[in-house]
Amino acid sequence: MRQAGRSLPEYHKARAGMTMTAACSTPDIITEITLQPLRRYDVDAAVFFSDIVVPLRAVGVGIEIKPGVGPVVDDPIRDEAAIGRLRDLEPGDVPFVTEAVTSLVGELGAKPLIGFAGGPFTLACYLVDGGPSKNFEITKSLMYGQPRAWDALMTRLTDITISFLRVQVAAGASAVQLFDSWVGALSPEDYRRSVLPHSARVFAAMAETGVPRIHFGVGTGELLALLGEAGADVVGVDWRVPLDEAARRVGPGKALQGNLDPAILLAPWPVIEQRTREILDRGRAAEGHVFNLGHGVMPETDPDVLARLTDLVHEASAPRA
Repeated sequence: MRQAGRSLPEYHKARAGMTMTAACSTPDIITEITLQPLRRYDVDAAVFFSDIVVPLRAVGVGIEIKPGVGPVVDDPIRDEAAIGRLRDLEPGDVPFVTEAVTSLVGELGAKPLIGFAGGPFTLACYLVDGGPSKNFEITKSLMYGQPRAWDALMTRLTDITISFLRVQVAAGASAVQLFDSWVGALSPEDYRRSVLPHSARVFAAMAETGVPRIHFGVGTGELLALLGEAGADVVGVDWRVPLDEAARRVGPGKALQGNLDPAILLAPWPVIEQRTREILDRGRAAEGHVFNLGHGVMPETDPDVLARLTDLVHEASAPRA
C-alpha cells in the first residue's frame, strides 16, 4: 500500500528539512523514497511515491500539504466561474514525474511499478472544502445544489487525472491505481449519479494503455458493486467488509485488493498472523486477490513487523504441492 515508507527512519532522513510537496516534485527524492520499502520488504511491486495534490499544483492551484493537517487550498472553488482556473495538465507540467518513473523502471528491472493518482471526487473534496473534513459538507452541497458546476468541475478533474496517469504509463509504469479516498462519504445513488461516469472515464482512458487498473476507496462497503462497475480490473477493499462478501458484492470478472486493518499491525504477532491467514482464506473466494492493507501504513508501525508480514503472506499463499 502507498505510504509504506513513512514508518521508516530512512524515509524521515530523506525528507529532513523538505516539505511534502517539494519531496513529491524532486526526482531523486521520489526515486529514493519509492525504493526504500523494497530494500526492507520482499513485496511484489513498488508504488510510485507521490501525492494527490501533485497534478493540482502542476496546473497552478495554490495548495500545500501542511504537517499534521493535510492538503490546504489557498482559494477554494465554490462556483462555476472558479472552475475556469483549472487548466489542462500537459506532460511538460510534470517533468519530474517522467524523470522519476524512468529512473525507477531502470532500478526495478522485472519488478512492476504501480502508478498513482487521486480520484476526481477526492480531488474535488479538497478543492471545494479547502482542506480535510470529516463529512465534506461544502463539497456535497455543491454537488447537490449546483449540478452543472459540479459536472464541469468533475469533467476537468477527470481530464487532469487521465493526463497525470498517462504520463506515468508513458514513462514505464506497469499498472495504475486510482485512489478515491473519500468517496465513501456518498450514498450509492449519489455515487452513481455524480461520480461513477467520471471514474469510468478514467478507467476507459487507461484501458487504451493496456496496463492493469486498480480502484481504491475507504469506507466503500456499500459502493463495492459500483466501484467494480466503474471499469477497473482490481477493486480495493478496506477492512470493513470480509473478502468473501466483497467478492459477492463486486461480482465476477474482478480481482480484489486488501484488506488488513493497518491498526492490527500494532497488535501482538499472533493476532496479526491469525487475521492475515483469515484474510488469505476469505480472499480465495475472489477471482484474484492482491493481499494488502486496507489503507496506508500507520507511521508508528514497526518495520520489522511489515517484513514479517510480507514473508508470512508469501509462505501462506505459495502454491500447495
